[in-house]
Amino acid sequence: MKIDQEKCTGCELCQPYCPVGAIVTVHRDGATFIEINQAECVECGACTLRAGVCPTDAIYRPPLEWPRTIRETFSNPNAPHPSGSRGRGTEEMKTNDVTGRYPRGIAGVALEMGRPGIGASFKDIQTVAMTLAGVGVEFEADNPVSALMADRRTGAFREDVLGEKVLSAILEFKVANERLKDVLLSIKDVACRIDTVFSLGLISRVESDGSIPVEMIAREVGFQPRPNMKTNVGIGRLL
Repeated sequence: MKIDQEKCTGCELCQPYCPVGAIVTVHRDGATFIEINQAECVECGACTLRAGVCPTDAIYRPPLEWPRTIRETFSNPNAPHPSGSRGRGTEEMKTNDVTGRYPRGIAGVALEMGRPGIGASFKDIQTVAMTLAGVGVEFEADNPVSALMADRRTGAFREDVLGEKVLSAILEFKVANERLKDVLLSIKDVACRIDTVFSLGLISRVESDGSIPVEMIAREVGFQPRPNMKTNVGIGRLL
């Protein structure tokens, strides 16, 4: 997004609507300007496509070219992903009863990086992905973030996307339950080496006694699972 300085009156009405604080007031040569920090803007369109608060229509989106188009596809919920995926993760993260991607003994993990107010750079996403690859996770091929990896075995991303920043992105993978402890410890370690926030979602089949294997493992390494769980009750086809 950019601001047409010929139209902008400097009213600052647009600033509260930017989820990453990219719209800034700049004092230059004795004059005051409202500008959009291009390094921080994630092309979500909130300032113009949804807020529509500019009284002079000074905010506009110039044609986006690769790789900057990635910012829009991960930050604007109405923008399609070039990989063909819909949403930020795959449907099976929430409907495991349909295809059984996560059988017994396998944990699914959704690591959502970035949030309104901070966003996430692909350099940080790569740092986390390469750390996880080192402990043997299997990244989901249909996930739109995985589609940008140069090598899913190592978690390395394409060089041309590393300079981009998005509102949020989900690393989606699975791992054997016996290796989940190492994965969670690695996540704790890498959290100190990235300049963003993340939320951690665990996916697991429930045992016949009602216990949830991943919950016990998470507690063992110091995570405190929150009670806002989702339980699927067989609404998909039979396995």
